[in-house]
Amino acid sequence: MIAVLLSLGAAVTFALSAMFISATGGRLGVFQLARWQMGLAFAMLLIISVITGGWAAMTFGQFVLLSGSAVVGIMLATSTYLATIQVAGPRISSVLFSLASPFAVGLGWLFLDEHLTVGQMAGIALILVGILFAVLAEKTDGQAMTRPLWLGIALGGITALGQATGSLLARPAMASGAEPFTAMAIRSGLGFLFFLALMALPLARTNQNPTPRDLRHVALSAVFGMVLGMSLLMAALALGDVGIVSTLSSTTPILILPMVWAVTRRAPPPLAWVGAILAVAGTGLISAFS
Repeated sequence: MIAVLLSLGAAVTFALSAMFISATGGRLGVFQLARWQMGLAFAMLLIISVITGGWAAMTFGQFVLLSGSAVVGIMLATSTYLATIQVAGPRISSVLFSLASPFAVGLGWLFLDEHLTVGQMAGIALILVGILFAVLAEKTDGQAMTRPLWLGIALGGITALGQATGSLLARPAMASGAEPFTAMAIRSGLGFLFFLALMALPLARTNQNPTPRDLRHVALSAVFGMVLGMSLLMAALALGDVGIVSTLSSTTPILILPMVWAVTRRAPPPLAWVGAILAVAGTGLISAFS
């Protein structure tokens, strides 16, 4: 029951984080946004982890696994996730994020000699149809997109693959007793160093500092997405079955729709609701047959 509540809490906080990122309106570059978000998250998580004393129990093996998880789940996936929200918006980004479940199944099939069941294949089909409906809803929503939708879909796919790989690497560390806030402090700290090092490249630098309003939104996205959301997810992975945790934490596509409605004062199209429900149902099928 605790793992269920933690997973649902993670889904809510992920949705809130996406809304705050979207509120920056693309005024910040992807790497600048990631650098600020990761730096603020690391500062908060470091303080919490010192208070909880999680560093004392961290083993070298756990650190190695979490470091590998940070490379694909933070350095790669965070960059593409922030870019996906800026290109495609929070609604369709959350649906694309559900691809993490079939990617996890595919990785197990490729590297762990796991077999695909009929239920898992049906779940993958539902997710793909759900994404198709979400894309169709975006095209018929009556609002012009400033960037090509295919770019957002490609970035979202990379994000889901990175998140799936990162979760698979983090799972053994969390199951062996790593403290959630300390685990996320390691992941976000390594991510912050990575995005800081990227400033050596001209494409990752910008001459424009974030406005106080944008910085407030970035800070709130860090609180909800990295500090609360990812820590809740790490705690859920430590207590519950990875399939159930993945399913419940992937309900973000449904939870984000009323948030978008409340902010924009425009009801999402019916196809958006159908697509979100199908994507979550597909994730549930994959988990049920895993």
